Amino acid sequence: MPDIAYAFLADAAQSVPGQKFNVLGGGVSRIGSRSFPLRHPHLALVVGLRVTAAETDRSHEVQLLMLDPDGAEIASATATIAMQKRPDVRDEVLTFAVDLWNLTFPTGGDHSVRILVNGSERERLPLLISLVTGEGPDGGPSPAERRLDA
Repeated sequence: MPDIAYAFLADAAQSVPGQKFNVLGGGVSRIGSRSFPLRHPHLALVVGLRVTAAETDRSHEVQLLMLDPDGAEIASATATIAMQKRPDVRDEVLTFAVDLWNLTFPTGGDHSVRILVNGSERERLPLLISLVTGEGPDGGPSPAERRLDA
């Protein structure tokens, strides 16, 4: 069964499956808000699916689930992915990016993104959604909170 070579959240990402990818603000694991519900305009999920030579030319179902602290679904997506066999047969990493638009987080807490391959959970990413209460020198949000507050 294909495995996950890497997976992370980013502010933005661009990918051509099976080729290089570009990322802005990779490694997102926290988002802050002044109040709830929080509507976050955009996140990107980047996944590198490790496919062995024997698993090429077969379809694999990849499911993404974003869950709140109680396990309720906030967002989901399912895709069928197949890596085409190349003349120089070898294990490969198939990279793809998924755009997550206009996510709404009703409350804060420890959220998660779960990645399932062929029905089996292969990766779990943490995402902390929290209130920001600090002030910067100008009386507004601190520079770090400006980036986090969407």
